[in-house]
Amino acid sequence: MDGRSEMARAAAEAAARQSYGKLVAYLAARMRDVAGAEDALADAFAAALERWPLSGVPEKPEAWLLAVARRRDVDAVRRRLTGEAARGHLQLIAEEAEARMTNDELPDERLRLMFACAHPAIEASVRAPLILQTVLGLDAAAIASAFLVSPTTMGQRLVRAKNRIREAGIPFRVPERTELGERLDAVLEAIYATFAEGWSDPAGTETRRRNLASEGIWLGRLVASLIPDEPETLGLLALMLFAEARRAARRSPDGDFVPLAEQDTTLWDDTLIDEAEGLLRRAAAKGVIGRYQLEAAVQSAHTARRRGGSTDWPAIRQLYDALMAIAGSPVVAINRAVAIAEVEGAAEGLAALERIGDDRRLAEYQPYWAARAGLSARLGKTADAAEAYDRAIGLERDPALRRFLQAERGKLVRN
Repeated sequence: MDGRSEMARAAAEAAARQSYGKLVAYLAARMRDVAGAEDALADAFAAALERWPLSGVPEKPEAWLLAVARRRDVDAVRRRLTGEAARGHLQLIAEEAEARMTNDELPDERLRLMFACAHPAIEASVRAPLILQTVLGLDAAAIASAFLVSPTTMGQRLVRAKNRIREAGIPFRVPERTELGERLDAVLEAIYATFAEGWSDPAGTETRRRNLASEGIWLGRLVASLIPDEPETLGLLALMLFAEARRAARRSPDGDFVPLAEQDTTLWDDTLIDEAEGLLRRAAAKGVIGRYQLEAAVQSAHTARRRGGSTDWPAIRQLYDALMAIAGSPVVAINRAVAIAEVEGAAEGLAALERIGDDRRLAEYQPYWAARAGLSARLGKTADAAEAYDRAIGLERDPALRRFLQAERGKLVRN
């Protein structure tokens, strides 16, 4: 590949990372067809890879991609429809195509798309995954991993959901406050999953995940600004900021993983922590406790170590008890077991893990096996710990975390 081709490909990839969700949202809101918008945009990116090496990268790549995607949509409508139905759709597209649009003028309609994906007509279990794919362009395999289901199952659910949006004529709008309900829950879940995907790539080295943590925080700020009186929107933003504040401490200068308990608190971002504490206080003042507020409170308890030097594990244990009562999940149960181990001993923590061991979703979930390994090692159960470490190492994608787990397993041999 020559230098010009490489530059064109890099420009197309940059546009995809920065503009994918914005362009899909804009197109889908007008086409009322998420899958069609994705297909049109995919064709536009393919055209960019073909043409830009010859003609050069356009001054405004986002506007170029949008124009090509619109033309693809017009062609698709002509193929699918005839008569009045096609004429009306094509006229709308033609009118919009006449307007000269720059990157800066393109309205950001991602929030409208997110609420369309969270509509009650969409199956509840697929709302958040659908948002992740349409807004961020994540593939079914990556989303399936985050939601503990198989890629095939997730792919089928996503296809059905997109068809449902088109067939049911689901509107692309932010609902009135009285309509929010569970739709807001799905939007917040997707935002948090977005942040978590980026958080799992701290060095920003994976193209698929690059900037996702920042995207999650941006979306969280957007929702919090639009719905400022909803305590869970404030709680979610606080939760993400608490985590983001520790980013610089998560890796050593050599790129090695540093566990939370061993992180240098002077590397934590006090400005983000203070903002998160303020958001959490605002949320608590509303008098309605929810999942994200509790999870943010857990992070607040951890960050208190920067002042007191120790972690308040009894408080964290109580917070996880409350989380289990209102939002029980395998992830919460694992973290609760770790907190139990810190308060009541490793044996009690391991027993709590064993009580959820029959959940088939945990078979491929690395944190479960890493927690079992650590607690088994503390109890001197070397064989069980080694087996669990092997499972965790095999499931881990992050090289730094894999090296950390391998080192911990190595200590078993030396002991």
